[in-house]
Amino acid sequence: MTTDTCPAWDPALCEGTPECPPRCPRFIDRHGESVLVVPSSPSHLEGLVSLYDGYPTTHRSMGLPPIGRSYIEDWLEHQVERGVVLVAVHDGQPIGHAAYVPRSSPEPHFVVFLDPDYHNRGIGNELCRHVIARAADAGHEALVLDVDPTNERAISLYRRLGFETVERNTGELRMRLSFDEPIVETVQLPPAERPANA
Repeated sequence: MTTDTCPAWDPALCEGTPECPPRCPRFIDRHGESVLVVPSSPSHLEGLVSLYDGYPTTHRSMGLPPIGRSYIEDWLEHQVERGVVLVAVHDGQPIGHAAYVPRSSPEPHFVVFLDPDYHNRGIGNELCRHVIARAADAGHEALVLDVDPTNERAISLYRRLGFETVERNTGELRMRLSFDEPIVETVQLPPAERPANA
């Protein structure tokens, strides 16, 4: 099982090494607690399935996460098989994930979900930045996502990250982040070199 960082360690001081992933996996949230963002492994599956099996209806969007353990398992396994999946871990437990699918597309589709108990702590934002850093590092051209047009909170976050609305339908907005945007280079900087809130 993956463990979190020592709470006394400050990732803001990290200068990175050539062996580091595209974004530092260690993160201190707004409550001062350590969170680790790591590639998905089989050990995360049961924790994520349990999290999404009890996910509040008010936080589900556009049919996701799906309802029912077998549907959730299929949904997550599909993302792992075809895409890149990152998991946020706190106190040894998965608290959310973000992914892009398929990894073969120049503009893969992006999703992010977080345990509502961890909202307003900067963790969802950090998960998004990890996916942007990984997708750019892998040579993709952009990320696209679909979002419920009434989900103002998510839309606001995506806009701050540089996503722009490219298509508007009755039940969803399609948004796109081109990797020509300045945020792409910023999210890949070591913590010590990043501007504030990057």
